[in-house]
Amino acid sequence: MPDPNGFLRYPRRLPERRPVPVRISDWREVYPPAADDLVREQATRCMDCGVPFCHDGCPLGNRIPDWNDLVRTGDWAAAVESLHATNNFPEFTGRLCPAPCEAACVLGIGDDPVTIKQVEVEIANAAFDRGLVTPAAPAAPTGRRVAVVGSGPAGLAAAQQLVRAGHAVTVYERDDAVGGLLRYGIPDFKLEKEHVDRRLAQLTAEGVEFRTGVDVGVDVTAAQLRAEYDAVLLACGALAGRDTPQTPGRGLRGVHQAMEHLVAANRVVAGRDAATPIDAAGRHVVIIGGGDTAADCLGVAHRQGALGVHQLDLYPEPPHTRDAARDPWPTWPWLLRDYPAHEEGGERVFAVAVQEFVDDGTGQVRAVRIAEVTVTKRDGQRIVTPVPGSERELPADLVLLAIGFEGTEEQPLLAQFGVERTARGAVDARPDWQTDVDGVFVAGDMHRGASLIVWAIAEGRAAAAAIHTYLGGTGSLPAPVTSATRPLAAR
Repeated sequence: MPDPNGFLRYPRRLPERRPVPVRISDWREVYPPAADDLVREQATRCMDCGVPFCHDGCPLGNRIPDWNDLVRTGDWAAAVESLHATNNFPEFTGRLCPAPCEAACVLGIGDDPVTIKQVEVEIANAAFDRGLVTPAAPAAPTGRRVAVVGSGPAGLAAAQQLVRAGHAVTVYERDDAVGGLLRYGIPDFKLEKEHVDRRLAQLTAEGVEFRTGVDVGVDVTAAQLRAEYDAVLLACGALAGRDTPQTPGRGLRGVHQAMEHLVAANRVVAGRDAATPIDAAGRHVVIIGGGDTAADCLGVAHRQGALGVHQLDLYPEPPHTRDAARDPWPTWPWLLRDYPAHEEGGERVFAVAVQEFVDDGTGQVRAVRIAEVTVTKRDGQRIVTPVPGSERELPADLVLLAIGFEGTEEQPLLAQFGVERTARGAVDARPDWQTDVDGVFVAGDMHRGASLIVWAIAEGRAAAAAIHTYLGGTGSLPAPVTSATRPLAAR
């Protein structure tokens, strides 16, 4: 039984972040490990609701009330088992997911929601610290072989599910190390790479084979994979960054896609490269965009020693609390989200749009000309209208475009496999997770567009279940979502 008074006795609390002057001098994670007493206190706030909507907020269907109560009672081993029953990589989601489960927490109707994400990551930490993560013994070999293209969270989740079911799985990654965006897209101050490496060690011990530096469609053809494997899963992500080619001055030096900046910085931190070609040190930086990627760029710019940073958002400043009329519980609310990087410095500017990247006369950007704007919708189209007389310049030696993604990249493997991108840049899947080509499956951001890590893992697990059935496997694997599942929404 849960503690019926836990949420009355304890307020919501998170562990203290490392001091700003200390953390911007290195690349270590912002949050130190939480004390067991704090984690158990926060888990005690969970009411174990009769109808726990956090399950619906989480596409993985995590057993949140179960492992909250197990932590409350100090049964960490059972909590680890309960958490891993639905989530292959809770140490990733606990650090990177924005926690739609917390937005759907019943306690959040009239109080601060349970710190579900923090409890999750501490269970995952305890799992490794206490030696509770060990390679699972696979089922009897089926003699079937599966190729997974892409080693992000969707591909890794699918690979682990399939290899445990007895299939031989090979993961192809075009980068020089496994992990997809977990490896080079996410800064270490959010996810230190030791967490990726130790999970990869588990997958390797379970029998997953990894081949890095292999660009499918270039180094190995689709025909070769089709001939060698019984099924192929495409999990290549959605890395085509949205651009602003119509903005005057877009071609100036110093204007870059955000991921170019993040990947280059992460490679230096990883010791893969000696220096980054896109360094914010001593520069006036302007980041265009208001989401996770923009905040990642902000944190990287601070650690590289930027002279000053402005972060521009097209939309007005969001409210600090849920607008129940606009975003009723348990849907994901539109709120002002302060990331740790925002307390490290920089200035956020809302309801503005760049009118021009200003040339210094040598082809290098020296400023951005912005204007205040109003944003309306008409027939489903966004209309951005500048406010007359509101134009001004911001100094900018480095501009980073963090305005979202247009879907999966146009790449040779698509034509070779005979699959096409949709108008939104994704690859459609039938109800059985196959593309229009028999035996070729798709999952993760490549299928649904740029989304949350928790959705990538859920889709990887569901696609693995479909592949297992396709291969004639015994029994069934868990499939938390369908190819048509969408997040909770008010409209």
